Amino acid sequence: MIIKYSKKIKQLSKLSVLLMLAGCASKTSTKWENYTDEGTFLVYRRQSLIGEESYTLSANKDTITLSSLQGENERGRISGVQTNLLLTTNLTPISYENKRIRGEDTISNLTVDVKADKIIVKEKFFDTVEHEKLDDFFPLHSNISAGAEMMLYYYCLEKNLKTVPTLPRNEVTITFKKKDTAVIKGEKIPLNRYVVTGINWGGRTIWTDESNKLIAIVKANTQIRELIRKGYEDAKQLFIDGNVEEEIAQLKQYTKEVNGDLSAVKALVGADLVDAVTDVTQKNMTVIIENGKIKTIGKKDEVEIPENAKVIDVSGKTLIPGLFDMHAHSNQVQWGPAYLAGGVTTIRDNGNELEFATAFRDEIAVNGAAGPEILLAGMTDGPGVKGNGIIRARSVEEAKEVVELYHSNGYKQIKIYTSVAPEIVEVLATEAHKRGMTVTGHVPIQARHAKKAVELGMDMLSHRSRILTVLYSDKVTKNLKRAVYPTLSLNSITDERINDAIDFYLENKTVLDPTIALDVVRSLETGNPLETIEPDAYRIAPELWEGKRFRAGVSAKKSEEGRETYMKSMEILGKFYKAGIPIVAGTDNVVPVFSLYLEIETYQKYGDMSPFEAIKTATINPATAMGLGEQTGSLEVGKDADIAILDKNPLEDITNIRTVSAVVSDGRYYNSNPLWKAADFKPKE
Repeated sequence: MIIKYSKKIKQLSKLSVLLMLAGCASKTSTKWENYTDEGTFLVYRRQSLIGEESYTLSANKDTITLSSLQGENERGRISGVQTNLLLTTNLTPISYENKRIRGEDTISNLTVDVKADKIIVKEKFFDTVEHEKLDDFFPLHSNISAGAEMMLYYYCLEKNLKTVPTLPRNEVTITFKKKDTAVIKGEKIPLNRYVVTGINWGGRTIWTDESNKLIAIVKANTQIRELIRKGYEDAKQLFIDGNVEEEIAQLKQYTKEVNGDLSAVKALVGADLVDAVTDVTQKNMTVIIENGKIKTIGKKDEVEIPENAKVIDVSGKTLIPGLFDMHAHSNQVQWGPAYLAGGVTTIRDNGNELEFATAFRDEIAVNGAAGPEILLAGMTDGPGVKGNGIIRARSVEEAKEVVELYHSNGYKQIKIYTSVAPEIVEVLATEAHKRGMTVTGHVPIQARHAKKAVELGMDMLSHRSRILTVLYSDKVTKNLKRAVYPTLSLNSITDERINDAIDFYLENKTVLDPTIALDVVRSLETGNPLETIEPDAYRIAPELWEGKRFRAGVSAKKSEEGRETYMKSMEILGKFYKAGIPIVAGTDNVVPVFSLYLEIETYQKYGDMSPFEAIKTATINPATAMGLGEQTGSLEVGKDADIAILDKNPLEDITNIRTVSAVVSDGRYYNSNPLWKAADFKPKE
């Protein structure tokens, strides 16, 4: 009994010390004494319910304990996040633990412990770091649970703090925007809307009730998610629309900051020029731009510059057509200035929330915001938990409604996802073609192989693994997972099979979007930084580090197998390209913007393409595929002035495509540096 009592005293003494060190006992908030709460947040991805998070909150006289468990079934991938947070009743953090649960594996994402004179941070992919004590701070990373995030907002709002340092990095800023009214079962409930920056790339929109309790979060980090407190589902559209409003307001602000030159007449003087028509570099050229169109191209000493022209000296630089990213998912407005900074003047958005996608597109196209032209492909999937997003085509009638919905909103394409039934794919394609739309996307699981998907009416196909099922059309069965074939199978492919595939794709005029950079990144061996294969990874926004720059990687064996597979795949795809099958460069995000360069470089490195041929996959090829070949995609008189300005010539070395220093988009000239700053891409030590 004495021993037990002694241990109890020691435990209480230790906690007392921690509380005092955290600035606690003398500043205890009576609001939190003996406070209890529990709740559930519903988790949506692209507005489709994929899971929920439940939390419990309890307090005694000295401490507050928050525990939460989030579970998701995201397209058949079941995972969870477990969080434990200990605070003083003054909301000062004492300890934090966040774990990722996937199958039998539990991975610690982040632990933070407050000690007597330091704060110890242990983060996945990093060495343990000791920080000096901070008067105000909160532990978080981009994978923070809704429950812990709720406590962050209590912390900020009760202390009246607009900005709070966070560990392991960065700081959070919370800005009040307006009051909204949610109507729940006929009752009007006032809510406060805030924009929060520092957690995910850009910002997230959050709502609290009058007591500062968190009600909803709408966030992105290259995909949009909504987390809504159970009971407030009826207000989902309010939260979706509110987030769109805040995103567009942010894009307007970015546009003011980057100061794109609006002169009606511009003269780009003294650059070399790669026009994407011939593989010859034209030296010492001048390009006259008038009202967003290329009016004149000629030798510097032969072109008369109009008196009213804004003259831009580009001596020593190289002009190429503005680039296309044909597999984007631009779920937040930071993509606008980021893409322009990288020389990308047109993107095909291959799946997004309709409200955000159309608002983003229109703010650029109609109101002149800083960003590329956005061509929209409407995400469409079939039934079941593996379906993607809220827009589904599960019957003939639904298929017709889906096509009309997207067509009426100005979409160029229907994007097929993996769960659409073959007979429904055919209806979608027929209805789309009637309206002058084309059909792109994945080979659906039930279609089994690319040949069947094309026969059903698909005009374009995405992803290397699915594209190459055309080689196995007589062998593919539902037992082959995701149609990813071992290198041995690819090596055993005969020239006859390759030629048959070429003939098939040529006959059907199929456009291919391999996204090979995905394979390159996914084959990264554990322990190697992403810079091993993506030299610009260090430049991404700090909030993207955890999911983009730092990756778990794969074993040495799987890494080698992956490399052999994508190298052999590119060898075959290179033969397709040489035979005349259109290949277009797209990223599926990976590392925002920079993976487009990796895609192009991989085509040249392993696909036996010349630098000129590789550049065409991101310029004239996609322009032609999207019916815009007469308007853009090459530097020719009469075409749109969409121009990437590089410090070095990519025909001499394809990696020079990374040296973009300025861009002309829709006739406006932008220096890349302020664009990167607006998009919040910055080197991190």
